[in-house]
Amino acid sequence: MNQSLAKQRTCGSWRSPITPELMTAARPTFDYPLARNNKLYWLESRPWENGRTVVVEKDQNNRTRDIVPAPLSVRSQVHEYGGTPYIIVGDTLYFCLQDDQRIYRLDTRSDHAIPQPVTPAPEENGSEYRFADFCYDENRHRLICVCEVHQSSQHEPENFIAAIPLTDSSGTNTIEKLVYGNDFYAYPRISPDGHQLCWVSWDHPNMPWDSSQLYLADIQPDGTLAHSTLIAGEQPQSIFQPEWSPHGELHFVSDISNWWNIYRIDANGKTAPVCTLDAEFATPLWVLGMSTYGFCDDSSIVCCYSQRGEWQLAIVANGCLTNIDSPYTQIAAIHCAGQKAWFIGAANNIEAELASCDLNQRSLQTEQRPEPLPFESACLSQPQAIDFATGTDCLSRAHGFYYPATHPDYCVPEGEKPPLIVMCHGGPTGATSTALNLKIQFWTSRGFAVLDVNYRGSTGYGREYRQQLNGAWGIADIEDVVAGTRHIIAQGLADPHRVAIRGSSAGGYTVLAALTFTDTFKAGACLYGIGDLETLATDTHKFESRYLDQLIGPYPETKAIYQQRSPIHFTDQLSCPVIFFQGLEDKVVPPEQAVSMVQSLRSKKLAVAYLPFPGEGHGFRRAETICRTFNAELYFYSKVFGFSIGDAPAPVTIDNLDAIQQHNPPRPCEK
Repeated sequence: MNQSLAKQRTCGSWRSPITPELMTAARPTFDYPLARNNKLYWLESRPWENGRTVVVEKDQNNRTRDIVPAPLSVRSQVHEYGGTPYIIVGDTLYFCLQDDQRIYRLDTRSDHAIPQPVTPAPEENGSEYRFADFCYDENRHRLICVCEVHQSSQHEPENFIAAIPLTDSSGTNTIEKLVYGNDFYAYPRISPDGHQLCWVSWDHPNMPWDSSQLYLADIQPDGTLAHSTLIAGEQPQSIFQPEWSPHGELHFVSDISNWWNIYRIDANGKTAPVCTLDAEFATPLWVLGMSTYGFCDDSSIVCCYSQRGEWQLAIVANGCLTNIDSPYTQIAAIHCAGQKAWFIGAANNIEAELASCDLNQRSLQTEQRPEPLPFESACLSQPQAIDFATGTDCLSRAHGFYYPATHPDYCVPEGEKPPLIVMCHGGPTGATSTALNLKIQFWTSRGFAVLDVNYRGSTGYGREYRQQLNGAWGIADIEDVVAGTRHIIAQGLADPHRVAIRGSSAGGYTVLAALTFTDTFKAGACLYGIGDLETLATDTHKFESRYLDQLIGPYPETKAIYQQRSPIHFTDQLSCPVIFFQGLEDKVVPPEQAVSMVQSLRSKKLAVAYLPFPGEGHGFRRAETICRTFNAELYFYSKVFGFSIGDAPAPVTIDNLDAIQQHNPPRPCEK
């Protein structure tokens, strides 16, 4: 509909085609493309098969088939978050089976092949091996990968780089330790001639984006390593994705200049930048095997980089970087073979899809995508990159994306400004992006404006920006969401009396801290948010067990700071309506934290709602849970901000609802 003909309707009450049911519909996600034998392979995760992940093959005639038979699922659990769980060697697929984490082999030439185990079954003493991030040692017919062994007698799992011979088909192959002694490993990669191995490692209390090291060693005739040498990382820096060019030059990404740029080791062993740009050619290594660049046959580099939160596809040849036109603003998982590159691309109006680029023609092609969305693109709000002053002295800058309320059939009534929802991403070392996010469009298509904040500590803006959250989690992020909110209000883009903040997990912590320690927000939605930082510091998995050392301080030495920044100790300061969503099986954030805050709000006669979900953990997986969550949150805002969403049964009970309605009677809902 022409905007001039759009109907004025109270914000929040717009009828939207973007429903919770649509957000939880059976739509696949894609990852880790790999080209072998003139065929393309990738991982495809399918919610309609209970989240099963399969390896899919596409041949030269564009015919696709699943390689791994149902109901088997391919997934690694190294670091709990996993990583690349498969590799193709000749006509054989090697993959990690989700159920037991063993490596299996499968003949890709047969539709009826049965997977055969390569590694031993979990031992009776409780030892369990996990694997990820594979490369193939052709000279010795073995896999080299990251291995993580869990033993009930160990305080924490042991990580090392393993070699797994492929000569034994009995499933009892020896798991050989090639490199060990550090707390974590990533990216084992063999040189083209098979004579050298490189890898990345790091140790507690660092995360891989804090400080890591790149090593190089010679592979002896018997397969052992010798002459291990530190290549990069003597000075604090984050190393990402070491990769060998076809001509045998070692490349890697480092943020030693403040920005994650690509470097190479020349013939004299000297490190030099491939090109220098104030941009990020990497992302935080939450998942092993992530790839932001690859090599063509002529050693030119296809890469992606981020500036101001948006990604660009490019090619580097002879030290010159040239952008490749594409519709994508989010790009990941680059893989190259010959003169072609494959990657996962997305944009605000494009769901994440598997795409390819013919480098001779510089032309793009979609290889695999979800089914088209059942609504017109005019329903989608377009993100606007913003930055704003923040901090106690307003000398720092923070970033985010503003999404205006958008609908082809409705417009904001004269004299009204839309309610604003401020979103806090998780991590907290992460970033929001401009890729299509139906969880944002759900709100904007109903008449809400949205501010998605990349607070200090987020990635995509350089190492210095990322490190501004060190020692300041619970301070800098709060200052930034408050400053961003005030910036939007000052621009006349939102109603200052109808501002909500929402987030989950680490983002939920920012929500609770902002609601507890400031009075900027008029409502909040906390999804399994962290209320007690001490619990997070003392009861989490190895990968993140020292994460808070950087963000807050070593525990228990700085226990007082943990307590000072934990909202659970200051529930008496909560002073606005809040809705809590909590999985009862959550091992990261115990339900008692949410219950304590709910009871405090009830005692103060403030509006509060609490939805516990049996069987859900830290992060909701079930479609019915997600649907109820969004319906309940919308209903909650309708009561707090005074608009009508119709006469459907209330999806949640709001305690002390009468206190809201006495001060904020509902606005009419136009028929």
